[in-house]
Amino acid sequence: METTLKFAETHEWVLDNGDGTITLGISNQAQKFLGDVVFVDLPEIGDETEAGEAFSLVESVKAASDIYSPVTGEVIEINEDLENSPELINESPYSAGWIAKIKLSDAAELDDLLSSEDYHEANEDEDQE
Repeated sequence: METTLKFAETHEWVLDNGDGTITLGISNQAQKFLGDVVFVDLPEIGDETEAGEAFSLVESVKAASDIYSPVTGEVIEINEDLENSPELINESPYSAGWIAKIKLSDAAELDDLLSSEDYHEANEDEDQE
């Protein structure tokens, strides 16, 4: 599945659902850096997101980190399972640990994101640490 994802330089992943919506979460690398996730501040359904702007927050035992929306749009669904089980981000960052679904304002923004291969290449140095 990971090869079908696109990534932002800020370590969020995006899955194009093919219907004008995307699902997003944080990359495996990001969750490893954060450590054990203990809280996720989910956006509200109906919130507007702006590409490059923070829209959520993930807290771990090590740090709190803003989650930036890689796209502009409207939050249409949130992963309510994260309210009681934030560790899903650690256990399954690319499936059960998704954060939100967003209705795209401009699908062309997806073209600005990195392919899985390019993302991992760009972050090889960090992967070694």
